[in-house]
Amino acid sequence: MAQRRMFSLQVIDTDKFMDLPLSARLLYYELGMRADDDGFIASVKRISRTVGCNPSDIELLLEKGYLLEFDSGVMVIRHWKLNNLIKGDRYHPTIYKKERELLYVENGVYDFDEIVDLGFE
Repeated sequence: MAQRRMFSLQVIDTDKFMDLPLSARLLYYELGMRADDDGFIASVKRISRTVGCNPSDIELLLEKGYLLEFDSGVMVIRHWKLNNLIKGDRYHPTIYKKERELLYVENGVYDFDEIVDLGFE
């Protein structure tokens, strides 16, 4: 995991982000510092408790589109690719391969890949 993290002003210098409570913004920054090199975090609740945030802060970040949650409980920071560019010689792929396969990236933002089953085999 890289030792440096960045936050894009395209994400954090917006009215939408600044309208979040201070505790939710703090949690976003803390998650960004602790995520793996692809933006995945398996211990969001623990991090939230450690920094004194509430479960409602997690829910708000999910609701406002700053995090995506998987059935496994793992979460990913949606704007990770906007926030961070990690050099190839320092990059370590996420261990959450199944979750990563469920995503696509468009304009630096993760979203769930919508698989359309057309019934062909």
